[in-house]
Amino acid sequence: MGKKIVLITGANTGLGYQMVRALCDSAQAYEILVGGRSIQKAEQAVKDALAEFPSTKSTPVAIQVDVESDDSIQAAFETVQSKYGRLDALVNNAGAVFDQKYAEGALSLRQAWAKSWDVNTAGTHIMTLTFVPLLLESSDPRLLFMASGTSSLELTENKVLPINQNPPKGWPKDGFAHSNMAAYRSSKAGMNMMMRDWARVLHNDGVKVWALSPGYLASGLGKGSEHNKRMGAQDPVVAGPFVREVLEGKRDGDVGKVILRDGKIQPW
Repeated sequence: MGKKIVLITGANTGLGYQMVRALCDSAQAYEILVGGRSIQKAEQAVKDALAEFPSTKSTPVAIQVDVESDDSIQAAFETVQSKYGRLDALVNNAGAVFDQKYAEGALSLRQAWAKSWDVNTAGTHIMTLTFVPLLLESSDPRLLFMASGTSSLELTENKVLPINQNPPKGWPKDGFAHSNMAAYRSSKAGMNMMMRDWARVLHNDGVKVWALSPGYLASGLGKGSEHNKRMGAQDPVVAGPFVREVLEGKRDGDVGKVILRDGKIQPW
């Protein structure tokens, strides 16, 4: 079948770009579809990856796709269908935090919650639904969702983490509406349930499905990478090899789960 065809959404920056880098650095050969809302930024990401890995066996290719736009998703599908006729792996990486936008006054509370679910859950679901026919043309189809440690219901009991601590008694609660990223966390928890349903629906088709929880990384989400670094976040580069390992079969025994980089399973 030649190179495996992998489509990564939100791949021109942050965690997505680290995935592109990791695949370019692999001993295996991939056709890496570098998805971005801006085709110009996706094209620049391709140039940057090729400049860093001039001897790569893989071929990064820019593709425009915005998970908030059904028309964009459909256009991307038609492009991949006409050019390749199949898709070996879909990595649903595109995601966003809007709680801070509410705190800054840029969005209303309803807008922040609606956009969180639209991007992280509904958009990801529509992206997946659209591309399933191409995944089913693969001999080894893989479907990945990028989860979050903050989405675990069980781990909300861990009061060591500031995000889980109880605020002082009384009302109003200072920063209550955004301090624990409730909109983001709930949308990612919803995505975990969506992943489970896709694992159920595609089980008899042989599609391997996971959600990957890469840990607290210094991405641009929330208050930005510098803030996340100060709070102890790790370098986003660690996300790339994690995704590559899943694509190359090292976590095949953990399908249908939210998996962690250390080989463990994230509790629900």
